Amino acid sequence: MVFVETPLFTRRVRALLGEDQYTRLQHFLAAYPEAGDLIEGTGGLRKVRVAMSSRGKSGGARAIYYHFVAQSRIAMLLIYAKNERDDLTADQRTTLRKVVEHWNQPP
Repeated sequence: MVFVETPLFTRRVRALLGEDQYTRLQHFLAAYPEAGDLIEGTGGLRKVRVAMSSRGKSGGARAIYYHFVAQSRIAMLLIYAKNERDDLTADQRTTLRKVVEHWNQPP
């Protein structure tokens, strides 16, 4: 499985997770790419809980990703601490849906 990251994800993952935690997340998603909950209205984006040091999964971080089945690729879009926000706003879901639609257009 190949992982690609948005610049925003790269900045935030370094602030929220240690290298070992992120590596465990990648291994988990490579084994179970459809593990995250589907986010309604986004064209297939998923949200998965990620444990942060001393917080566990429920109070930890949330990672937003898209699984490209045919390419065996996962795009990591966003990551945020649970205490920063609960869910994506309607505007964020719309914007991310447009990104997914663009990615899925034929070349």
